[in-house]
Amino acid sequence: MTVRGIHAIFYAFFDENEQLDRAAMRRQVEVCLDAGVAGIAALGLATEVAKLSFDERSMLMQWVSEDVGGRVPLGFTILGQSVEEQIALVRAAEAAKADWLILQPPMVGSYGADEYIRFFSRVMAATDLPVAIQNAPQYLGRGLDANDIALLMDRHPNMTLIKAEDSAVGIERLIARTEGKIDVFNGRGGLELIDNLRAGASGFLLAPDNVDHAVAAMRLYDAGDPAASARYAEMVPAIVFVMQSLETLICYGKRLFAARAGLTVHDRGPALRPTEFGLSLVARHAEAMGRFGAR
Repeated sequence: MTVRGIHAIFYAFFDENEQLDRAAMRRQVEVCLDAGVAGIAALGLATEVAKLSFDERSMLMQWVSEDVGGRVPLGFTILGQSVEEQIALVRAAEAAKADWLILQPPMVGSYGADEYIRFFSRVMAATDLPVAIQNAPQYLGRGLDANDIALLMDRHPNMTLIKAEDSAVGIERLIARTEGKIDVFNGRGGLELIDNLRAGASGFLLAPDNVDHAVAAMRLYDAGDPAASARYAEMVPAIVFVMQSLETLICYGKRLFAARAGLTVHDRGPALRPTEFGLSLVARHAEAMGRFGAR
């Protein structure tokens, strides 16, 4: 399935009653497609998936699928606390015409790699869709090493991708240890974007606050244009601002996207609440990045 490039992983937008906002989610789709993303995904950490009920996750899958309309590959993150729950979400994703899935480890307990391999194997065996593992121990507190990943690859031909959250050095090491047999996407808001491409990354799965700049920088890199580094450098201050923590990304990264896309943010609690100074920084970065479609 893998399509090289920048894929957007969506924020969850809520209305003043803390319910999912249909119009704002549709606007997010259109902004990202206009920016030229290679794919769209939802229900990841940036989507505040743990705050969403099963029914809300299923509904969001249907909304995003309807709005994307097959124009780019569509992926959904699967977070469930049991094999049964994850397979039920896989079925919902299949019904929503997903092109691929991203499996997160369950957020209950802490176990050895063998237990997570067994867990993922049972979920992977339940679908024919291409599947990725989200390997982000610094955010999830759980992860697999390259040998564990290789074992899953051998067992499941539909495991085609790793979604990592790692440095460029770590990405290069992972690609080398898996002998380039699996595509690797990174996240981290696009930190070290150019160096990750030099390390062999196939793409990125990024929250959409600066997705247009990331698309432009990667296109320049793939074209062999040395201007790629300068275009990436324009993004760095905003990336550093929003990537202090997952909570910061959801609080300020979402507001940066909203400021550039003409949307309003309403938090669903519990949430990190913005400060006046933080909002002034959002405004400053939004002005520097420009409105979507303005460049």
